[in-house]
Amino acid sequence: MATTATHHDKHVSHPVFVGDETFAGHLQQVLVDLTDLHLQGKQAHWNIVGANFRDLHLQLDEIVDAARDFADDVAERMRAVYVVPDGSSARVAAQSSLPAFPTGEVDTGEAIDKIVASIYAVCATARRVHDEVDAADPTTADMLHEILTRLEQLAWLTDAERRQPGTAVPKPINA
Repeated sequence: MATTATHHDKHVSHPVFVGDETFAGHLQQVLVDLTDLHLQGKQAHWNIVGANFRDLHLQLDEIVDAARDFADDVAERMRAVYVVPDGSSARVAAQSSLPAFPTGEVDTGEAIDKIVASIYAVCATARRVHDEVDAADPTTADMLHEILTRLEQLAWLTDAERRQPGTAVPKPINA
């Protein structure tokens, strides 16, 4: 009996690099954390109240845009190296390594502390997986560099609102 060729049988491309399970897991974690940062930023954006509301409201838009754009970049990179991303709400809720963001109204000062902690949590994930990603694919590691550069800048810009010249020390991520 002859077998009928399917569309899949005709796929003959041979990519130079295909991400393995470890590589995929690392990028999946970065994707989840970036997606959660995007969601937390919107939660904060909608619910902050207090001093410097407008400035923080606009700053949160920058954070949300960066997180969303980077999540898209990571997911598309995953597809480019034959890895299937999962940005579903169930996956994000189950796998995020970010500290939870409060519900309801949040004072601007508390929101700054919480969102900066979440930005640094994403950075911690990117730094934790960096060396193994770099060993497998330096091109993807370059993407992690870009993410770290921008997110650490946004953390600094946001956290500066709470700093006191010469006296403040950055708080640990899990304070």
